[in-house]
Amino acid sequence: MAVGVAMANGGVQSLYSGKMTPFVVLSCMVAAVGGVIFGYDIGISGGVTSMEPFLEKFFPEVYTKMKHDTKISNYCKFDSQLLTSFTSSLYVAGLVASFFASSVTRAFGRKPSILTGGAAFLAGAALGGAALNVYMLIFGRILLGVGVGFANQAVPLYLSEMAPPRHRGAINIGFQLCVGIGVLSANLIN
Repeated sequence: MAVGVAMANGGVQSLYSGKMTPFVVLSCMVAAVGGVIFGYDIGISGGVTSMEPFLEKFFPEVYTKMKHDTKISNYCKFDSQLLTSFTSSLYVAGLVASFFASSVTRAFGRKPSILTGGAAFLAGAALGGAALNVYMLIFGRILLGVGVGFANQAVPLYLSEMAPPRHRGAINIGFQLCVGIGVLSANLIN
């Protein structure tokens, strides 16, 4: 853990050697890659919800309306509470999970919290990929949201603690960079 202590004479004495070792670099890179998963989950739903095979299988009423009303503009053309629930379930679950993630991280540490988020991501992706109906799909998105809540809370803390004091800002921005890479990847795939 990176720690500094303020001395009474106004100087700062480091209790942490602050060397950038290969282990520190690798640990921070692996942790920051959780941001790619988060960014991908944010960016992918927009393209998926406009794909005809997806709409035909999971939201047939939206697909039928889209096929019959060809003169509707692209702005707000889908008026479906279920489709809105699919999209927003990730964000609502992430919000709720982030409140609990703080307590879990404080009680059990950063690594178990990151692993919990990773397990939720894995379960949500598996459930979403194997979904047979819209409710399985939404539950998968809820699990992805739990992963988002835990990752967004624990990963930046972990990166701050792993990084040497002189490199903390650069290492911490790695998570945000990975989120951006994930969003870019999702939009390129869409």
